[in-house]
This record gives sequence, structure tokens and C-alpha cells, in this order.
Amino acid sequence: MDKCLFCQIIEGNLPCEKVLETSHYMAFKDIHPKAPVHVLIVPKRHVERPEELRAEELHDMFLGSEEIAQILGVKETGYRLIFNVGKHAGQEIDHVHLHLLGGAPSGRMF
Repeated sequence: MDKCLFCQIIEGNLPCEKVLETSHYMAFKDIHPKAPVHVLIVPKRHVERPEELRAEELHDMFLGSEEIAQILGVKETGYRLIFNVGKHAGQEIDHVHLHLLGGAPSGRMF
């Protein structure tokens, strides 16, 4: 089986604009941003759904989101964190990832 797009990025085989990296995840800018700040926080271990993440991976990703927001200047104004889980939710790559969006008012979800 071919490696997924995110695994290739994490392994350094494809370029990205990295924002932050830890032992559990790599965060990089989305190539098709939906907001002025749009970062993908991707676990280094390939898993397809959030419930497959280990507690320490999930913890590191969520704590890291605050640091990423600070680095990119959206911590004070606010940011949104989103998991798209499954095709009906808009998940396009079968490697779980957390979206961090900010830099402009997001509005209500529904």
C-alpha cells in the first residue's frame, strides 16, 4: 500500500510549511486554506480516526494548538479546532488531522 500524503510529508518526502513539530505530531499550513490562518495538526503515527489516537497523542495535539495559535498571532483573537471524521464530514485524507483556523471572525457553526 502506498503511503498517504500526510505520511509522506511527515517523513520529509513532500514539502510543507512547517509551523511546529513534537514527538507526536507535525503542524503545517494547509495548501488550500479556508481562513487566513489554517494549520493542520497531524499525528506522526498513521491513524484514520480520532478515537484511534493514544491519550498522549491527543493531549499533545490539543496543548500544541495553543502554542501554534500563539506563534501565528491568533491566540488572543480566537481560533477554531475541527476534526472532520469520515467522508460525510468532509475528511479527504484517511489520516486523522486537526484543523486550526483563525485570523478572521468565523461566525456560528450552525
